[in-house]
Amino acid sequence: MFIETHRLAQFNPRGTDVAVILDLMIHDIDIILKVVNSNVKRISASGVSVVSHSPDIANARIEFDNGCVANVTASRISLKQMRKMRLFQKDAYITVDFLEKQSEIIRLTDERDISNPFTLELPIPNQPTRYLNFDRPEVKPVNSIKMELELFAKSILEDKEPPVTFSDGYAALSVGFEILKHIEKNNIT
Repeated sequence: MFIETHRLAQFNPRGTDVAVILDLMIHDIDIILKVVNSNVKRISASGVSVVSHSPDIANARIEFDNGCVANVTASRISLKQMRKMRLFQKDAYITVDFLEKQSEIIRLTDERDISNPFTLELPIPNQPTRYLNFDRPEVKPVNSIKMELELFAKSILEDKEPPVTFSDGYAALSVGFEILKHIEKNNIT
């Protein structure tokens, strides 16, 4: 029901010919649209040009018809790199660190996971006891760019639709340009 992403990078002149939304944020927008699978209801955004002629730092709030809200931040003038996504849903909290290739899932359940020594009991007054179960799924190392290119080549050779379709790309770009439009409108004073 709530998603928060941070995609921060140290300054690199590569990519400054486009806004940070189309350079960095677009990746998180694509993932969010796939995960939420609902129409965008409303977008609000702000951004600032610091070293280039287009936004170098941007934040957008994307609201969906199904009630989900995504808060998306991207910066290309950060002191450290970060590629994190946090997803909050009923009875679960999921974190994904794309840079470190790690994920964590914290689930609220009615039963204790006896195989997990890190399960915590949550005694909530006037309610049955619930448990927090922690899981760190294994994330296999992969070269994402190489995999993307291989899957794209395979889709051409086998005449099949790629995993990320034209429609997926179009939807992400549409949201990205809508965010840019809001930033430009907000920066006219």
